[in-house]
Amino acid sequence: QVQLVESGGGLVQPGGSLRLSCVASGTILRIDTMGWYRQVPGKQRELIATINSGGSTKHADSVKGRFTVSRDNAKNTVYLQMNSLKLEDTAVYYCNIQVWSGINYYNSWGQGTQVTVSS
Repeated sequence: QVQLVESGGGLVQPGGSLRLSCVASGTILRIDTMGWYRQVPGKQRELIATINSGGSTKHADSVKGRFTVSRDNAKNTVYLQMNSLKLEDTAVYYCNIQVWSGINYYNSWGQGTQVTVSS
């Protein structure tokens, strides 16, 4: 079983920056893709960034050029650097990782961290 612990959320003014972290612990054979989603009340969870085991990244158009996903494989950690934050970035942010169990892949989710952008 894998546990994910997120940190780094909070209140920030428009134009500000935050860095989210997500640390995976437990029985981990291999982590493949790691990513970040966000969700606002009444809307579906939105995929905003992924990074695969080789370091290739993808970012949603809504955050491209402002957010950067990265990972530290030695620490089983994925990061999301968020710059030039906008009011519409306000959401609960969730990390997600794809874990190899030795038999198949399964997804594990963090508990979510609130990011509020407000003046």
